[in-house]
Amino acid sequence: MTPGARIAAAIEVLDRILAGDPAEAALLRWSRASRFAGSGDRAAVRDLVFGALRQRNTLAALGGALTGRGLMIGLARAEGRDPRALFTGAGHAPAPLTEAEASHTAAPLGALADLPEWLHPAWQASLGERAEAVAARMAQRAPVWLRANLARGPREAAAAALARDGVLTEPGEGTASLRVTQGERRLAASSAYREGLVELQDLSPQLACEALPLGPGMRVLDYCAGGGGKVLALAARQPGAIFFAHDAAPQRLKDLNARAARAGARVSILPRVTGRFDLVVADVPCSGSGTWRRSPDARWRMTPRDLDRLRATQAQILRDAAGRVVPGGHLAYMTCSLLDDENNSQVSGLISERPEFHVVTQRLWTPLEAGDGFFLSLLRHEDG
Repeated sequence: MTPGARIAAAIEVLDRILAGDPAEAALLRWSRASRFAGSGDRAAVRDLVFGALRQRNTLAALGGALTGRGLMIGLARAEGRDPRALFTGAGHAPAPLTEAEASHTAAPLGALADLPEWLHPAWQASLGERAEAVAARMAQRAPVWLRANLARGPREAAAAALARDGVLTEPGEGTASLRVTQGERRLAASSAYREGLVELQDLSPQLACEALPLGPGMRVLDYCAGGGGKVLALAARQPGAIFFAHDAAPQRLKDLNARAARAGARVSILPRVTGRFDLVVADVPCSGSGTWRRSPDARWRMTPRDLDRLRATQAQILRDAAGRVVPGGHLAYMTCSLLDDENNSQVSGLISERPEFHVVTQRLWTPLEAGDGFFLSLLRHEDG
């Protein structure tokens, strides 16, 4: 596909998303209808679509319309390219610019413009002086982070194995993180990935997992395990502990046994949780505001009512998880949100109900210093 044809395809997909289709569904629909498109074309169209969604309102202002065409015109201008060179009407390229499109100009918008307007007060209250900078970082593509499986060998050995298959990395903060700098699309076929030397995991949750207390013989429950990335990270740190995973939606755990076997870890899946544990990890459902670089359409699909429902769910999960902690044990509350209403407020609410818990450490990572936005509050259940 020519550059112009790729832009025409992105316009088609974006129009479907703006009409209400989820981004992944719209991309899949286009891909299935476009058998002529190779893997490079599909990746390029995806990059155009996600790049436009990350800066939706800014690009709409630059392009003159909140449409797929307006976003692609705006993206060309934002990148310093003349859209007339791409909108030629030749072959499968979009139709040439109209006189109004060619003469359109717009005043610069602030970084917060690319977040839903209803969210601005909560975003600014939560992030303070960092609010604009974090919003600006959300317009950029997220890096790909890997976690070296230290149970299989040191980080340097994993990096060397990846390099042999054309995946270049550099070490990041912590003991196991590797940032992919080249060849990310070769990762799934690499021997390092297939043999369990590395796992896909963002830097922020890696650092959160490294901050948790572990010891031989400890009973550890990942209460909202999802795909199991965090329990595998913990198992790699302390193979002598006893690990359990549970999720309210059991189908999310369907690949965990295979992933654990590949990683050399032992994790027991609990369809129903009974008893108490030395460490309970609760990475709860949330707005995902810290991950909006990776799923940029999610920011535009979130509503205040959605956030209220999520907060109620979080509070209930946090209460349930607290009831599974032995006296003297720890509770790790986690979200991939940047919003205080989902983070500090939930922890304060639990402590007001359960004063036997107190905060040991608390941290909010933002995309300015780590990978995704991520929150951790580690609480201790006092003896007695």
